Amino acid sequence: MIIDRKILITFIILISIFFLFEFTNIDLFVESFFYDNVSNKWMLKHVKESLLDTIFYTGVKKVIILFTVFILFLYLYSFKASAIKLKEYRSGLLIVWLSVAIVPFVIGLLKATTNVPCPCDSLYFGGNYPYIKALDSMPQEILKKFKCYPAGHASGGFALMSLFFLFESRRNKILALTVALTIGWSMGLYKMFLGDHYLSHTIITMLLSWLLILIIKKVVNKYCKL
Repeated sequence: MIIDRKILITFIILISIFFLFEFTNIDLFVESFFYDNVSNKWMLKHVKESLLDTIFYTGVKKVIILFTVFILFLYLYSFKASAIKLKEYRSGLLIVWLSVAIVPFVIGLLKATTNVPCPCDSLYFGGNYPYIKALDSMPQEILKKFKCYPAGHASGGFALMSLFFLFESRRNKILALTVALTIGWSMGLYKMFLGDHYLSHTIITMLLSWLLILIIKKVVNKYCKL
């Protein structure tokens, strides 16, 4: 049976947070701190090949991709007879690799189907469209398809929370989780400062990522006899 206590608790928290944002205007309240109504400008502007773009957008995505390839290499190398020490981390390596591959993919599928506008699209922040949440019906006269919910960019960073299951010691687990959350939130906040995502987009991505990671861990531990 895949569902366990941790998965169930995470799912309940995810649903609770989802409805909290759906029935309140917390997103508008928080996002308003990043938008100047006088100048009609966001806190940051996305400039390609700029330092901020390199650090928080294109650069970090490339690093995560390279890291994923490296993890896959270590996992495959662990099957060599000489890789005795690495064999101890084989399950953790598989969990990390699957998480970094699956989490962004699932988040991407959701983004393509939810049809939720970004903050910069909203009339509240100088856009041309009404403020629409995940459960709201899109007006028929609006033909544009939006792909803003949940936060896809930050999903790669939050997928790294799977590193928690790569280590045995509590210290290393906490360190790995802290680093992953720092990366995920730095990516998420960057997009919020640009007006590309609301707070709920990033929080839902974080919780959904953790839920998926727990499921992947459960499946690997049960069905992958390493």
